[in-house]
Amino acid sequence: MRIDLHTHSTASDGTDTPAELVRNAAAAGLDVVALTDHDTTRGYAEAIAALPEGLTLVTGAELSCRIDGVGLHMLAYLFDPEEPELAAERELVRDDRVPRARAMVGKLQELGVPVAWEQVARIAGDGSVGRPHVAEALVELGVVPDVSGAFTPEWLADGGRAYVDKHELDPFDAIRLVKAAGGVTVFAHPLAVKRGEVVPESSIARLAEAGLDGIEVDHMDHDEPTRARLRGLAKELGLLATGSSDYHGSRKTCRLGDFTTDPEIYGEIIRRATGAFPVPGTGGPTGP
Repeated sequence: MRIDLHTHSTASDGTDTPAELVRNAAAAGLDVVALTDHDTTRGYAEAIAALPEGLTLVTGAELSCRIDGVGLHMLAYLFDPEEPELAAERELVRDDRVPRARAMVGKLQELGVPVAWEQVARIAGDGSVGRPHVAEALVELGVVPDVSGAFTPEWLADGGRAYVDKHELDPFDAIRLVKAAGGVTVFAHPLAVKRGEVVPESSIARLAEAGLDGIEVDHMDHDEPTRARLRGLAKELGLLATGSSDYHGSRKTCRLGDFTTDPEIYGEIIRRATGAFPVPGTGGPTGP
């Protein structure tokens, strides 16, 4: 089985619609794909309706968190999307996205960058606007060569010249809320140092004690020594070790299935989840 447990659609900051994403996942030879848009479950219905036969969908989300001043992302799988407390927290994060993006545009303008809010809103479309949309605007303007080039201290990285804080969950609260909603939590790309400051291993140990289920080990932002280090840490802390592409369509260079999760680990995630179940494809529409 080929299992990719971290992807994004136009419901947040990917470039594939949810329907396109599941069709592309099937075309890439995946057996299982997780839809984990940022702080939203809005893409579920479209993805399920288009789910091709032979592909299983894991519903999820990537939750924005912060601990001791350091941002982190928490992947949540197979939780009940209607559970009210977790739904309310996701809404708080989403509601903060537009004023935050507008503030980043304002900072960029003060730095002499001729970016306009209308440009960022056009790029975001119906998705939950975020830093990647602002980054793409910088690419369009020729300020940076690619989206990754915008995530630097000079521009949009945490603490960067145009960075603006947003509402984020305490990760211990996130673990509690996801578990209360029947879900499973995995710390996304925990040692992606190229993105900025990362959470120390001592904090990962505290999160494990609080009920964290796993850490994402095989990821494009982890080199081989980092993956080995994380695999050892997962074993030491009794955490599941996952692998995922973090696919964003054309917004990033990674492809669906570039990194995958071991079927035994996937099976354990399913066994732990009580809020929702993976959805087997029955053959969705094949057209656009």
